[in-house]
Formats: sequence, structure tokens, C-alpha cells
Amino acid sequence: MTTQKNALVTGANKGIGLETARRLATMGYKVWLGARDAKRGEAAAQALRNDGLDVEWLEVDVASDNSVAAAAKALAARTSSLDVLVNNAGIAPGYVDALGADGRYERPPSREDVADMRATYDVNVFGPVRVTQALLPLLMAAPAARIVMVSSYLGSMARAAGNSQSPNVMGYGSSKTALNAITIAFARELSQHGIMVNAAAPGYTATDLNAHKGGRTVQQAAGVIVHLATLEPGGPTGGYFDENGPLAW
Repeated sequence: MTTQKNALVTGANKGIGLETARRLATMGYKVWLGARDAKRGEAAAQALRNDGLDVEWLEVDVASDNSVAAAAKALAARTSSLDVLVNNAGIAPGYVDALGADGRYERPPSREDVADMRATYDVNVFGPVRVTQALLPLLMAAPAARIVMVSSYLGSMARAAGNSQSPNVMGYGSSKTALNAITIAFARELSQHGIMVNAAAPGYTATDLNAHKGGRTVQQAAGVIVHLATLEPGGPTGGYFDENGPLAW
């Protein structure tokens, strides 16, 4: 007799997060669909339940200490362990406004809004730290938990330094660079417990974050995330991957 596995995906009421939740649920996971808005979160969860999938909405605002603590308490009351955590929630305030007519990012670092950067870091960097720390007891209780940090190609310093065509998005890009460093830090600590922690670069995907300018579908983007979320024992940890394999930091 097997016990159903549990997965939490943050920022999962739309876009890549929603598709990731769908894919994991299709694979037999009980999925907790993390979202901060009750109406949108429950609607997304209900749509997946209508497809016969075991999905429930979990209220969580990753930028709020109180919300994350409440979410961890609520989840602990419903399950004794968490097998998969996908830290997907992310924002890029000001990004769409900085896109030119050809869809390219046109705001140089010298004109980046510091308030936007603070908000970005609170969600994209401190959010995954808050959520991972709060849910660590449940992750440790699973036989071999997996944590996926949803990063970006823009988080690669090697790519930015060696590719003049790469968009120079200081706020969002550096937040993903920081997230990559956090991935390594958690991986180093948790490897002794059999927990694998990896960062995924889903590619430039058509979502609300970029006004659907991306050239990839959410179905394509979710592939690497689901792969890392379901790694077999002996797989990599502390790495940074796209669908084709390891990436340069």
C-alpha cells in the first residue's frame, strides 16, 4: 500500500505555476495550489478538480511572514509531510512598461526603480527563503523531499557577461541570481537529509509577467520544473538547469 505524495506550488493560480500544479496532480500528487488571492486561487483549484485532479487552494502570500506562517500551520494540520515544494511565485514590476515596440527591454540599470527592486527581492528572493524555512519540518518528514526554485536565464551571470544580446534587466535578473545562490545554500544544508534542491530556468515563456511576449508555452516551461520536482534518488542537487541540462551560473 502506498501513501499519496503531497506537493505545494506557490504562485500557482495562473501561468507556469498552474501548469506545474496540473502536471504534478496528473502524476498522482495531492497538490496544494498556493495563491494569495482567494477568488483566483480557489477558481484555479476548482478548474483542476473539474478535471478529476486532487488539488486544493492554500492561501499564501510569499512576501508576508504572517501569511507564510499561517500557510505552514494550515498545511501541517492537513498532512504530516510534504514531498515537493516548488517556489514558483515571482514578480517583475515595471518590466512590461520597459518593453519597446519590438518587445525588447529598454530600461538601463541607471534608470531602474529602487522601490521596484525592493518589491522584486521581497517576493523572488526572500519569498522562497520564508516558504522553505517555514515548511522545512514537513519537508524533513517526507522520505526524500524535492525543492525546486524557479529561476530564469536572466539569473546566469555567465550568460549576462558573455552575451551582449541578453536583456540587461538588473532588478529581476539579479533577484534570480540571488535565488540561484540560495539554491546552493539550501542544497548544501539539506543534502544530508536526502532532500534535493535545484534551480530551474523555464525559458522566456508567455505569461502575465511579460505581457505574454515570451516565445514559449507554459507546457514547455513546466517540463524542467516537474523533472526536478520528481528526481529519483541519486539525482543532482545544488544545480541550475533548463530542459537541456546544467547551466552556467
